[in-house]
Amino acid sequence: MTREHVHKAGFETRAIHAGYEPDPMTGAVIPPIYATSTYKQDGVGGLRGGYEYSRSANPTRTALETTIAALEHGERGFAFASGLAAEDTLLRSLTKPGDHLVIPDDAYGGTFRLIDKVAVPWGLTHTPAHVADLDAVARAIRPGLTTMVWVETPTNPLLNIADIEALASLAHDAGALLVVDNTFASPYLQQPLGLGADVVVHSTTKYVGGHSDVVGGALVVRDLDLAERIGFHHNAMGAVAGPFDAWLTLRGVKTLGVRMDRHCDNAERIVEFLAEDPRVAQVFYPGLPTHPGHVVAARQMARFGGIVSFRVAGGEQAALDACARAEIFTLGESLGGVESLIEHPGRMTHASVAGTDLEVPADLIRLSVGIETIDDLLSDLDRALG
Repeated sequence: MTREHVHKAGFETRAIHAGYEPDPMTGAVIPPIYATSTYKQDGVGGLRGGYEYSRSANPTRTALETTIAALEHGERGFAFASGLAAEDTLLRSLTKPGDHLVIPDDAYGGTFRLIDKVAVPWGLTHTPAHVADLDAVARAIRPGLTTMVWVETPTNPLLNIADIEALASLAHDAGALLVVDNTFASPYLQQPLGLGADVVVHSTTKYVGGHSDVVGGALVVRDLDLAERIGFHHNAMGAVAGPFDAWLTLRGVKTLGVRMDRHCDNAERIVEFLAEDPRVAQVFYPGLPTHPGHVVAARQMARFGGIVSFRVAGGEQAALDACARAEIFTLGESLGGVESLIEHPGRMTHASVAGTDLEVPADLIRLSVGIETIDDLLSDLDRALG
């Protein structure tokens, strides 16, 4: 697709066609896996298509990077070996020792660990803030020191909603960049760059890949100066997506739209069930009219996603028992695959934030609602709750 056609095309069309033209020699409609480390040069410096070494660039990875940039309406995309590799490269690219970050007060545990245990010794400082509260974020910003406001929306695992447009204005007024982790929403449901964000982060392991068979990450930017700085570190630090991982992710992203529709359909039915169940103390889902971020979410998201969190009325042990009894909901970390997963954040994905301001409730369960038959999922939850 030409650049003009990419911008005009619908999401599903971009997901399938952006980033790769059928091979001119064979007509292959799917990008090959370029399993090569180096490339023949036509004389010294005579690169074919700009490729010289696969850490710097690889045609399969280029196809993925072009596709995800098109889905986020960004100028450049970068594919990494994991979501945390993308986050680390972003921090090294756009911050320096002495800088200050504002982060969510219920951030993904791996992000908090990276910032608190790796970036802080490097010289960064950070302040957690409730991303749904503009005043709280404003209070956390340190004029002259804060260079990055980092948000997830929805957050992991409490599904708080950040007003991207308002936070972009707040961050830019303070001379800071706004980074949005868009993993939970995916580009299908939310496009932060169009709302003023400077950088979008993805764990492509999750909804973008969508089949729980590949680990990866991505960054997308709309400013070419930022792209140049990230691109230098992408190559210099080297945590890039390999060609087979890029191919798997690219295969998955082609069905992102139809998968997300089913994820959302199933999640909405499960929320209805949980909201009426006396064994459940509280349900966290931005699609609920009672959710404090519902109005903002409805404005900036196409739908409300496939992640549902809830607190069990019987306390921590009841939550652990429910996780153990589930059958179709597989007990496991991660999210966003076609299969449904259940987990106990306090003991699993968010164990690294225990004892900090980011500690999550002990009776909390997080569901990644898959695309199975909804009646089977509802029966499984009913049985799991005991």
